[in-house]
Amino acid sequence: MRPDQWETLKKCAAGVELDSLPIALIVDSPWIPGYLGHSTLDYLTLPDVWLKANIRVAEDFPEIIFIPGFWLEYGMAAEPSGFGCRVSTFVDKTPLVQGLGADFQVVEQLKTPNPRQDGLMPMLVNWYRYLEPRILDAGYVVKIVAARGPLAVATHLFGVTDFLLNLKLQPEKTHRLLEMTTRLAIDWLQAQAEVLHAPEGILVLDDIVGFLSPKDYLEFGHPYLEKLFSAFPNTLKIFHNDMSNPVSYPYLESLGVDIFNFSHLIDIGRARELVGRKICLMGNVPPLEVLARGTPQQVLDSAAACIRAHPTRNGWLLSAGGGVSPGTPWENVRALITAVSLS
Repeated sequence: MRPDQWETLKKCAAGVELDSLPIALIVDSPWIPGYLGHSTLDYLTLPDVWLKANIRVAEDFPEIIFIPGFWLEYGMAAEPSGFGCRVSTFVDKTPLVQGLGADFQVVEQLKTPNPRQDGLMPMLVNWYRYLEPRILDAGYVVKIVAARGPLAVATHLFGVTDFLLNLKLQPEKTHRLLEMTTRLAIDWLQAQAEVLHAPEGILVLDDIVGFLSPKDYLEFGHPYLEKLFSAFPNTLKIFHNDMSNPVSYPYLESLGVDIFNFSHLIDIGRARELVGRKICLMGNVPPLEVLARGTPQQVLDSAAACIRAHPTRNGWLLSAGGGVSPGTPWENVRALITAVSLS
């Protein structure tokens, strides 16, 4: 993002009323290569291709704040690779993580990875070190570093079903696993931040908390998210969870979340009621059915409905109710900009 866009994002997080409604989108490796006609393999393995692609997207849509912006995102593979998970890489789709299997007993043998030497993470850190000077020279900044949350990483190690089963059947091992994945999330964010010029924000993505009951969230979700977010005081905190279960919503303010990207399946008014007035909402045009598969007019209508649902110019960012899906056409992204200009 540009420096002025970062300032806008900070104002949004602080609840400042702006003259124009900002637009923000989470974009990463599933969308950018296809949009520009690159193979996913080239995008993920050739630094020059990655850099030029991210600059091109920023230039094509200067009205949009891309979050986190210049994201070195290797599908879901970075953190699990540190635990020894096999990663399969393809020409035209994001990498696939092979989990550790269904035997939850291996949790006893696992150790927290070191993101400065284990798996794919050191390579990505080195990319940041190498590429950030060129990003700055192009007039952009890398202000936000990103990581999958503790439960998201845990389910990539053992699968969603087996993780949730063992959460009930083997709670002690589940807590041990979540201690490790939380520590990794903190260390991974710090390792990225160490090589950047002046990072000031974090993005944590964890949809799995949306699979939990209120009781299980308070035992297996909230304490670990709290530990993660509290490790970054005086930092702008963005949380992504686009599951339709709002179990975590009432607790986000206590976690210190500043901006919350939530599901299009949750009404904006309901989300505001649950999270309170302090958190900046980020949503919630349907990312697949409308933004990716709809017509520009359908995007325009959906965005206009979102604007009517949150009529104030502070406390929210027009966005998708999740990340930008593969195959989303540029005309539909442009329709978001049109919707704001007509509001």
